[in-house]
Amino acid sequence: MYRKTIYKSLRVVVAVAACVVSAICEVSAQGGAAVTAYSPYTMFGIGELQTIGTTQSRAMGGVGVAWRSTQMPSIANPAGYSATLQKSFLFNVGVEGNFLQNVQRQYDAAGSFTGLAKNGKNSVNIHEIAVQFPLAKKLGMGVSLMPYSSVGYKMSFLDQSDEIAGNVGAASYTYSGDGDVTEVKLGIGWEPFKNFSIGAAAKYYWGKITHNYISAVENNIVGSDKYLSVVGEDEYAISNFKFQVGLQWNAIANDKHILTLGATYDYGGGLRPKVTKSLVLNDTYETEVFYEKGISQMQLPHSVKAGVMYQSPKFAAAVEYEFQAWGNGNNGRFEEKVNNNMTVKYVDTHTAKVGFSYTPNRFDVRNYFERISYRVGFRYSNYYQEYNGHGIPQYAVTAGFGFPLKFMGTSSIDVSLEYGLRGSHALMNSSPKIGMIRQDYFKVGLGFSLFGEDYWFVRPKYD
Repeated sequence: MYRKTIYKSLRVVVAVAACVVSAICEVSAQGGAAVTAYSPYTMFGIGELQTIGTTQSRAMGGVGVAWRSTQMPSIANPAGYSATLQKSFLFNVGVEGNFLQNVQRQYDAAGSFTGLAKNGKNSVNIHEIAVQFPLAKKLGMGVSLMPYSSVGYKMSFLDQSDEIAGNVGAASYTYSGDGDVTEVKLGIGWEPFKNFSIGAAAKYYWGKITHNYISAVENNIVGSDKYLSVVGEDEYAISNFKFQVGLQWNAIANDKHILTLGATYDYGGGLRPKVTKSLVLNDTYETEVFYEKGISQMQLPHSVKAGVMYQSPKFAAAVEYEFQAWGNGNNGRFEEKVNNNMTVKYVDTHTAKVGFSYTPNRFDVRNYFERISYRVGFRYSNYYQEYNGHGIPQYAVTAGFGFPLKFMGTSSIDVSLEYGLRGSHALMNSSPKIGMIRQDYFKVGLGFSLFGEDYWFVRPKYD
């Protein structure tokens, strides 16, 4: 009876999603404006990993594996797709602003502290687009698009040592890079038994990461030695599929209390990006160009995520743990030397998350402020690389609000706030003294959850 209405509504949502995706692709094609990272820690690998989830979940520390909802797309766990009501259609889009600062302690040749070096960057980009809809009773499908990782850095060094300056002049070295990896996810969730759901999803990763290196003489040559200027570029083109399975079990499920246990497993493995390397050497008399293509052994980790979430009409709380095996396989055999013989290697990561939400009275029709949701959370993890044996801790404190709307069902506008620290001021190398880089960042997210429960397909009595 309502087939035409359904098809018309689906076309509207698909058209909106297509416009947003086209905008992302256009921005990325015009110079990498979608890049959100600005960190020297992104020089290796696929860059800084983004927090997976909707604006609501990011306001609660990023929890989501055990979050079972009829009002929010389940981006973290495909088993949650089965919670979609039969007369429902969920659409979620979120944007995020990122404001960060890098700080490093500086030391002179004698090892004395000389001050702090600082730089920073601000960016605003679309974070997630997610659609979730029913296929049959207790069977749902979900589609999502969001950034997986981002690369962005630029560092310069001027060598004015006597050995260099006395023969060719001051030499400058510049390292820069940018790019990102996007994750597109398509999956189904099924509830074969009451209160027990399983899910599976295919993930497609695509993107382009570029690393650049330039060395040149800053002033006129004062000696007779020969010096080559070098311009190098390594480009990684990523396009590959990976898979995820998940489950959720409601240990308690009634009108007043829901206690859900959830878990996912991601099949990692080689991304096998196509690598294009170019190198241009210049001196006073000639130019040499080297060009090479190949396949990189870059890998995504196998990962396990598990958590538990309690929900009542007023209160929600969740605890979650994630393990990612970055130190296994080809990644585990990777070790690269950088300046002053410092080494960079991959390590396994451990992430702990906790989140809370409170809604005074979501059914109060008189007092709007009673229906607002208040959220807080905390997250701790270690970065997936070590520098000279020094790990990089990561902390984040989150908060947020959910503002309900009377628009096509239980729609809402959600806000998330996140303040985090990455790294420390510890010494990465003692001779010469080189301090690690500490990053302070602040993120603001704005999300729109549209249509909600089972009002989407209901025909009104009056036109």
